[in-house]
Amino acid sequence: MRSNVKFPGLFILAAGLAAGGLPVSAAKADIKIGAPLALTGPLADEAKKQELVWKMWLEKVNAAGGISVGGTKHKVQLVQYDYQSDGQRAAQLAEKLITDDKVDFLLAPFGSGHTKIVGTIATRYETPIIACAASSESVFDQTSGYLFGTLSPNIGLFGPMVKYFREKMPQLKKVAVLGRDDVFPKSTAQGISAAAKAAGLDVYYDQLYAVGTMDHSASLSAIKAGNPDWVYITGYTQDLILARKQMNDLGVKAPIITMLAGPAYKEYIEGLGNLANGVTSSTWWHQATSYSGVGVWPTTEAFYKEFVAKEKSDPDYIHASCAATVVVLQDAIERAGSLDKKKVRDAIAKTDITTFYGPIKFSANGMNAPRDLPIIQVQDKGIKVLAPADVKNSDMNMIK
Repeated sequence: MRSNVKFPGLFILAAGLAAGGLPVSAAKADIKIGAPLALTGPLADEAKKQELVWKMWLEKVNAAGGISVGGTKHKVQLVQYDYQSDGQRAAQLAEKLITDDKVDFLLAPFGSGHTKIVGTIATRYETPIIACAASSESVFDQTSGYLFGTLSPNIGLFGPMVKYFREKMPQLKKVAVLGRDDVFPKSTAQGISAAAKAAGLDVYYDQLYAVGTMDHSASLSAIKAGNPDWVYITGYTQDLILARKQMNDLGVKAPIITMLAGPAYKEYIEGLGNLANGVTSSTWWHQATSYSGVGVWPTTEAFYKEFVAKEKSDPDYIHASCAATVVVLQDAIERAGSLDKKKVRDAIAKTDITTFYGPIKFSANGMNAPRDLPIIQVQDKGIKVLAPADVKNSDMNMIK
């Protein structure tokens, strides 16, 4: 997997100020964290969210003197490469980060598919890696125990949503499912289909579309012909914007339209305007929650306020989950009292904490513990939480 290609786009970040106000140089940082990021290409919007919150954390940690290891503070350096949304390149750069840049730990890229690729490299070199944007259980099927993830398994997306929608629409019967043929979107499409069938619903359309599809008209016409009560489409942001626009063009209607995970992202709502209203989804986190715990952000409110002050917009679950990964890593390093990779790996595996993002306790496969996930809906171009009851701030609107 080693490559002799020169890799442009290397960024080394060492935030904080030394005595006298001079920037801390990368050479003075004692802890090196590697991050292959898709800063260009189709996944750039999502990767930039990861980069943003990791920089926020880095600045706060280094401003406080660094991470405490055995009673001594160590500055932190983030070494990142742009892998241009190409999985093979992500693998090459992950190996380069470990073997050439000598990073101590890794942060995984966006998405289940690329996380699995990079996680395989990290596992080979016994380097702890934490993922913030991978929720498909098939990613976490490795037995070495070096890959961990802060998102709960996809299973929390399905049963609660089916139950909730049946309660809100007792006559709900006919369901159409259209999913992108890629690790996470495929997994969620299959998951909702299975959950709907188990609940006695008629999943009359259940198909996948190829990555890169630019015309969904054939699938949407078939869905329209079945007169659905609920349309469920999976994919990434641009896929879902396209699908929603084509639904409108073709007159495809249903009382319930769900897109995963589009409405969780502001880019989805900005790209659709009023067409986004009424669309439902699920999310792993929302600022309506109220958690307190360890880390540089002691509460949900603290993270939310700092983010909004910086970005002038609300964070989504990717921002929060990715910020939580570095909180977990810092906590594990401090509990291990060492930078030894195996000791830190063992400390990560024993994590049982609450953070601004919520509880984090890793199961045997390295995933955060399962839980019912919030159901959301776009209302008046904003996000409202429909369930669970403890974070609900609105009732569901049926699409007319």
